[in-house]
Amino acid sequence: MKRIWLGLLLSLLIAGCDGDNGNAAPVAEDSPPKENDGPRAIALQRAFPDLSFSQPLALVPLPGSSERWYLVEKGGKVHTFTAGDKSAAVAVDLSDKVDAGHYESGLLGIAFPPDFADNRRVYLSYTAPGDPLESRIARFVLPGGENTIDAGSETILLRLKQPFTNHNGGHIAFGPDGYLYAGYGDGGSGGDPRGNGQDTTTLLGTILRIDVNAQAEGDYGIPADNPFAEKGEGKPEIFAWGLRNPWRFSFDRETGDLWAGDVGQDRWEEIDLVEKGGNYGWNIREGAHCFEPPEGCRTEGLIDPVAEYPNQDGDCSVTGGYVYRGEKIPALQGWYVFADFCSGRIWGLSPGSNGTPAGDPQLLLDSDLQISSFGEGADGDVYAIDFSGGGVHRIVAETQE
Repeated sequence: MKRIWLGLLLSLLIAGCDGDNGNAAPVAEDSPPKENDGPRAIALQRAFPDLSFSQPLALVPLPGSSERWYLVEKGGKVHTFTAGDKSAAVAVDLSDKVDAGHYESGLLGIAFPPDFADNRRVYLSYTAPGDPLESRIARFVLPGGENTIDAGSETILLRLKQPFTNHNGGHIAFGPDGYLYAGYGDGGSGGDPRGNGQDTTTLLGTILRIDVNAQAEGDYGIPADNPFAEKGEGKPEIFAWGLRNPWRFSFDRETGDLWAGDVGQDRWEEIDLVEKGGNYGWNIREGAHCFEPPEGCRTEGLIDPVAEYPNQDGDCSVTGGYVYRGEKIPALQGWYVFADFCSGRIWGLSPGSNGTPAGDPQLLLDSDLQISSFGEGADGDVYAIDFSGGGVHRIVAETQE
């Protein structure tokens, strides 16, 4: 039996509907995503059968390795392992630095830089205790020849105060341009009470882009072509804004396109193709629909989502995924694969006439997982991470199950 009731509760752990809002909109009446008719049917295969984790949130491969992985747990630990390991080693334990006591706080992201072989650095994103909480991006070092992360090597690059305890976002990843991207929610509560989504003088409600190599230690640099790099209208770190709570983004390894799942208030979940300088509408709009005001809102200058789906039938919190570029499922080539945390359903967007995924989401698999994140291997395989069950599952063709 699907654990929908548990998904609805634990969706608050990640980014779902605001229990403190008190103004829940009626359930959307639109049709749910289309069911897949067969040729792209997928299955899930336990990737590391002997390994289970506590509230896993992120999975990345070690650069230059086809076997070694690093996995982040919400509570503050990073584990490392290879496919054949019977147990995972703790690469670093930051439990004493991380505040994981709130629904959406904790150790939230990990990213290895493209030049890892030259400097053996890794970047972690987490929320630190305090009143208010503080989101941080910090750099650490892996000692030469070792798989562990030196906890004492921490250099904090960025600090961001969170006015509320939810919508922390926290995902980080390096783009094909070598810059570090990070996603943050609107600051929390419900309905964006402080208007952060449309306020470019704050980093809340944005995807930001920074140059971690601009200085040897401490601070970071600003890419010269960031939207506000030389203007006074906004924070120079901002790459795009108008986001409610971007929960997992990724770069298409073939095209370099930036894809993000943005969690809705209580009616619409959306998938965005994120452009430099783009305004994605929150809190004027939720998805492609008016939010504030509920009718007649402005649309000029706001970018529509590539796709959206309504909160209904157990769906309530999107988990962004990857454009599939592996070789093992040819029929899935070029599809954008994503999921809903609450229902466990996995969907895909098919490549359009220009090759970019678009159109109505098609249901690929109705799983019983609570998918908190996806990972991508060096070979293009895509992995689904089960938050409550603790396992990592490889997406395979249905016949490979």
